[in-house]
Amino acid sequence: MRGIGPYSAGKEEIKFVELPTSKYNETFLSRDELDRLLREREVDPLGINKVLDAYDMAESVHEFQKRLDGTPYFWHPSRVAKIMLIELNHTDSNILCAALLHDTLEDSHVLTPEILELNFGSYTSYLVQKLTKDIKAEGAMKEWVEKEYIEKLLAASEDARMLKLADRLDTYRCLEFNVKKNPIKYIMQTTEHYFPLAQGSHNPRLKYLIKELQKEQNKYLG
Repeated sequence: MRGIGPYSAGKEEIKFVELPTSKYNETFLSRDELDRLLREREVDPLGINKVLDAYDMAESVHEFQKRLDGTPYFWHPSRVAKIMLIELNHTDSNILCAALLHDTLEDSHVLTPEILELNFGSYTSYLVQKLTKDIKAEGAMKEWVEKEYIEKLLAASEDARMLKLADRLDTYRCLEFNVKKNPIKYIMQTTEHYFPLAQGSHNPRLKYLIKELQKEQNKYLG
């Protein structure tokens, strides 16, 4: 088992957790486990219900999607929420909702920012919008979309950048299971474009995510 060491983020301690050495891509955060973790951390009942509603919506949006490794796509956002909740000790319901919903605008034909705002509040909707990219772009347009996306994230709140790095970290941990067609390209893109999202920040959570990304990167590249 490989561990993640503890450190303090202000008044909140980031606890030591264990990650599986194999089949990480087959793990996910169940609804019951999420409910239990939120209650253990004394999140208020309204916040718990909101996060569980986000879980249900995200699970519904991604119901028929699979990743390249054959696992249900929804397991990915559930693990991003788990990273935020367990590894970063983040209990803000808006952040956790956004972690679960971060790909829903890209993958739903009916979901809109307005629907997200109505159900989960303006800040959750804002975060999901900042994390949303035009995934249908191809060729030269794809490069332009990627550049615009990075600029949008750089100008976004620290929470949005934190969520994006957690998203990348989960995918890094799945690279050994062939979740990406070109993992080396994904790593280089992350290093060049996404590591700068934490540049100049004194936020220990962002620093932790970069450290974990580097660890996974070194493990993969040898």
